[in-house]
Amino acid sequence: MRLLHLAFVVALVSGFSAILVYINGVSNLDGSFSISSEDLEALKSLRIHFQKCVSANGLGLQAVPGKDNCEVSLKFPQDTIPKWKDPKTGELEGLTFDFNLCEAVATWEQVRNSTTILTREFIDALPNGWEEYAWQRINKGINLNRCENKTLCVEKLSLVLPDRPPYIPRQFGRCAVIGNSGDLLKTKFGKEIDGYDAVIRENGAPIQNYTDYVGTKSTFRLLNRGSAKALDKVAELYDKGKEVLLVKTTIHDIMNKMIREVPILNRVYLMLGASFGSAAKGTGLKALEFALSTCDTVDMYGFTVDPGYKEWTRYFSESRQGHTPLQGRAYYQMMECLGLIKIHSPMRADPNRVVKWVPSHSLITAARIASEKLLRRIGAGSSDPLAACSIIEKQINGKFGVESGSRKAAVEHHKYVKGTTMYPLEHNPGHGLLCTVPQRL
Repeated sequence: MRLLHLAFVVALVSGFSAILVYINGVSNLDGSFSISSEDLEALKSLRIHFQKCVSANGLGLQAVPGKDNCEVSLKFPQDTIPKWKDPKTGELEGLTFDFNLCEAVATWEQVRNSTTILTREFIDALPNGWEEYAWQRINKGINLNRCENKTLCVEKLSLVLPDRPPYIPRQFGRCAVIGNSGDLLKTKFGKEIDGYDAVIRENGAPIQNYTDYVGTKSTFRLLNRGSAKALDKVAELYDKGKEVLLVKTTIHDIMNKMIREVPILNRVYLMLGASFGSAAKGTGLKALEFALSTCDTVDMYGFTVDPGYKEWTRYFSESRQGHTPLQGRAYYQMMECLGLIKIHSPMRADPNRVVKWVPSHSLITAARIASEKLLRRIGAGSSDPLAACSIIEKQINGKFGVESGSRKAAVEHHKYVKGTTMYPLEHNPGHGLLCTVPQRL
């Protein structure tokens, strides 16, 4: 009888706990993942500010809350005419796009603290990095038998694989990411763009003949697979050797041959980045990811299509079907209203435009902590920046610090992370980081 009574009490307590879990929307009552009333208030406040920001700055876009404080739908006005068709289904692009604010806040914060350049250090520190990962960054790498011949893999990657990250968080102050939209020809942004500390361009977008609209300065150029195969032509778009070329896919033998024989004087690196799912893809998103990992502030030009557009165009070529312009505009508006970027377009041409209702830094921080708990991210709820590290290895090539003369923000960030280099782990379930720490830690 006592056993039955005990079983009843246990069942009752378990059931009550399950109800609490359901009410709070938390699947783990462990302290590190428990959601406090302050956490819930932060998420609610973030959603309210976000809705007001989209309404004030989205040129007709509206943010409609979902079933909780994380889910939100961005809706275009009903009279918006979509132009892009899904090549598989033939269906026109929709007018409503669903996003998760908690996922966005938590993931982009990691980007701000991480390096997005693939390095030898990363592959060496990654468990079975050469056997399970390195070959995937080499074109036709599957034929290399998981880098059974490591020397051959090292040789194929050597021209684009620095030992350590060449760039660090907060290295640059103000950065501009320049897209390829035909909307750029509607406003002469050239001088404004040239005023940034670093300018990031995409693929084969030319500068010559368009300087009034896109400026003359170029610091980095992010390349997709097609542009990377034409590395020699891309390298001629700007003063030889001055642009850093960032390839978002794999290294090809033809690229190595061009680097050696043309020769390509530019520094060439492979991108390493976070996973944002199907809601955010493309070269433009990777360019913003790199910018946010190295710059204090990021402005974007030539990505968005203002209301009333008739066809998706590049500023330097004929009209094209392109990607999903409405989905892209919605995603970038979400980024602006989370304080990540500032959008410039013909209808937002005033350089002094104030983005209204952007959540404060303290609110973003509180919402990010709550989001990490809710999403059960590694290190959730901890004030230690290294808590998000799921893999930790020592930095083996001596002492690494910020260079003398580095920006104050870069030095302070380096101290904040205790000299640690953080790398995103793609498709990691808990969104953990691979971290290399100084020998003294």
